Amino acid sequence: MAAGSPVPPVTFPPACWRLLWSPPADGATQMAIDGTIVEAVAAREAPPTVRFYCWDPPCLSLGRSQPVEEVDLLRCRADGVEVVRRPTGGRAILHAEELTYSVIFPEVDPRAAGGIPETFRRFAEAFAAALRALGVPDVALAPPLDLRIQGEGFVCFEVPTDSELTVGGRKVMGSAQWRHRGAVLQHGSLPLDGDPGAIARYLRRGPDAERLRQRAITLREAAGRPVTFEAAAEAILTALRELLNIYVFPGDLTPAEQARIPAWRDRVSILRREEESR
Repeated sequence: MAAGSPVPPVTFPPACWRLLWSPPADGATQMAIDGTIVEAVAAREAPPTVRFYCWDPPCLSLGRSQPVEEVDLLRCRADGVEVVRRPTGGRAILHAEELTYSVIFPEVDPRAAGGIPETFRRFAEAFAAALRALGVPDVALAPPLDLRIQGEGFVCFEVPTDSELTVGGRKVMGSAQWRHRGAVLQHGSLPLDGDPGAIARYLRRGPDAERLRQRAITLREAAGRPVTFEAAAEAILTALRELLNIYVFPGDLTPAEQARIPAWRDRVSILRREEESR
C-alpha cells in the first residue's frame, strides 16, 4: 500500500446472534443470567447473544476484585439497594436509571481478535455511532489511561479507561470484559438519566458526589433530551449491524441456561453471603 493511502476499514463476515430482551430484575438475577449464558456459549449449548436489561431494585455492582469493605452495606440494605459482584473486572457502578447491555460470543470469533483492547475498541466504536445517532455528536473514545491515575478511583464513572465513551471529557458509558473457557463476556452501563453522584452515598470513602457529577454524564444531559431504553437499544442494534455485521434474531434462555441461574445467584450476591455468614 502506498504511503499516505487510507487504511481500509476492517470488515467481518455476517453473523447471526440471539437477541434477549430481559425484563427488569434484581441484580443477582441479572448477573446470574450473564454468567449462565457465558457457560452455555463456552459449551456450545447456546448461540452468541446480545442482551439488554435493567435493574429493579437499584443495585451496586463491584468489579471482580474490588474489596467489599469499601461499601457501606448497612446503608445499602436500609435503602433497598442490592450489592453484587460482577464476573468482569472494573470498578463500582450504581445501576438505576440505565440501559445495560451484554454481548457474549466465542473467543474464536474475528470480532474478538487482538485481545481485550481491540475488542473493546471495536464495540466502543459501534456504541459511539449509536450515541451519535441519538443526538450526541461529540461523543469520543477515551485515550489510554494515564498510568499516574490508573490506581485511583473506586467508582467506574469517575475515570474513563481506554476506549470507553466520553462527552466533553465526562464518561457516558462504562464497559468491562471477561474471557472464560473460550467465551467472551462484555457488558456495560449506559445511564439514561439520574444522578451520577448518587453512588457516593453507599461508599465508606472515595469521591464525593459533586466530583462524580463533574466526571460523568447521563445520556439525557448529553443528548439534551430524554432517551428511552428502547430507543437506545435499537440504536445500538443498528450500529452493531452496520459496523460489526451482527444481525440478531429474537430468542429466549434455554432450559439448561435457566437451570444454572440459582447457582450463579448464590455466587454473585454479596448481601446474601453477608447475611448467611452472621
